[in-house]
Amino acid sequence: MEAFTFNTAELILLSAAGVLFIIQVIYYLGLYNRIHSHNKAVRKEETHFTRELPPLSVILCARNEADNLRKVLPAILEQDYPQFEVIVINDASTDETEDVLGFMEEKYPHLYHSFTPDSARYISHKKLALTLGIKASKYDWLVFTETNCIPASKDWLKLMARNFTSQTQVVLGYSGYDRTKGWLHKRVAFDTLFQSLRYLGLALAGKPYMGIGRNLAYRKELFFKQKGFSSYLNLQRGEDDLFINQIANSSNTRVETDFNATMRIQPVYRYKDWKEEKVSYMATARFYHGAQRYLLGFETLSRLLFYATCIAGIVLGILDFHWLVAGIALLLWLIRYTVQAIVINQTAKDMGGNRKYYFSLPVFDILQPLQSLKFKLCRLLRGKGDFMRR
Repeated sequence: MEAFTFNTAELILLSAAGVLFIIQVIYYLGLYNRIHSHNKAVRKEETHFTRELPPLSVILCARNEADNLRKVLPAILEQDYPQFEVIVINDASTDETEDVLGFMEEKYPHLYHSFTPDSARYISHKKLALTLGIKASKYDWLVFTETNCIPASKDWLKLMARNFTSQTQVVLGYSGYDRTKGWLHKRVAFDTLFQSLRYLGLALAGKPYMGIGRNLAYRKELFFKQKGFSSYLNLQRGEDDLFINQIANSSNTRVETDFNATMRIQPVYRYKDWKEEKVSYMATARFYHGAQRYLLGFETLSRLLFYATCIAGIVLGILDFHWLVAGIALLLWLIRYTVQAIVINQTAKDMGGNRKYYFSLPVFDILQPLQSLKFKLCRLLRGKGDFMRR
C-alpha cells in the first residue's frame, strides 16, 4: 500500500502538474487546433463564402529586391482572377529593381509602380511606401504581401476574395515555409507555424489581435477612416500587426486557411535577418490592445511550469524509488506531447508544410519561449531609440 501513498511534496507536485496539464490541453484543443477545425468545416461546406469576385489591388513595397521580384511578381500577376492590379512601390532601391519593374510593366498591363521620394523623412519608409500604394490604388479591396513570398497557387486571390462578404472588412491569410535543410530554417519554420496557430486561432475564435503583411487584405475605406498609420508613425514597424490590432474585431474579420491561399516564404539563410524581424515585432507587441497577448503569455508560462513539474516529479520519483510518482509525471507529459504533436502536425499538413515535428517538438517547445525572451532582451538593451522617435 505504501507504493500508492504520497507525501505532501509529492501531492503538491502532482496536483500542480495535473492542473497545468489540463490548461495546456485546453489551449491546444480549444485554440491551437482551430485552423484544422476550420478547414474541416470548410470541406463539409459548413462555412459561408461569397460568390462575388470584386476588383482588387495587390500592393507591395520593394527595396533592393530585383532578384525576388523576378521570381515573385509573375506568380502574382498571373493569378486566375477576373480584375485586379498590382502596385509595387520602389523604396529607394540601388539595385536593378527599377529596371525589372519597367520591363515587367511592358509585359503585364495591370502592373504599376511608383517610388518613395528621396526627401522623405518618415522613420518608417515601409509605411510611406504602403500609403503611396494605397492612395494610388483604384479598387476598394486591398491585398498585401511581401517580395519574399510566392503564392501557393493561382487561386490565391480567388480564395482570399471568397471572404469579402458585405460584413467583412479584414481578411487574414496564412504564410509559411516549405521544408529546407538546416537547423536555422527548422527553428524559423516552427516559430512561424506556432505564431500562426496563435494569431489565426484567436481570430477564428472571434478575438483577432494582429495580422502579418505577408498575406493580408482589408478595405481601403477602413485605412482612411483610421487615418492610415498616423497613430504610430514614430515606430519603425506596425503597418500590419498594430494596424490590424486597431481595426479588427469579431464581426469584421475573417480567416482564409486553404492551402492554395497560403504564401510560401523564401528560406531564411542568415540568423541576423530573422533576429532583426523578431526583435522589431517585439518592439510593437507591447502596444497591442486587448487581453490576447496576456492569454498567450499565460500559455507560455503554464507550458514552462508544466515541464518543470513533470521533470521534478520524474526526478523525485526516481530518487525516492517511488515509481508511481515518476510514472504519473511521465504519463502526463506523454499525453500532452501526443495531443500537441497531433494538433501541430495536422495543421502543418493542412497548410502545405511537408515537415513533421516529432523528436524536435520538445526541443522547439522549450526553445520557442526562451528565444522570445532573448529577443525581448535585445530590444530592451538597444533602447527605444532604435524603434521609435519621439
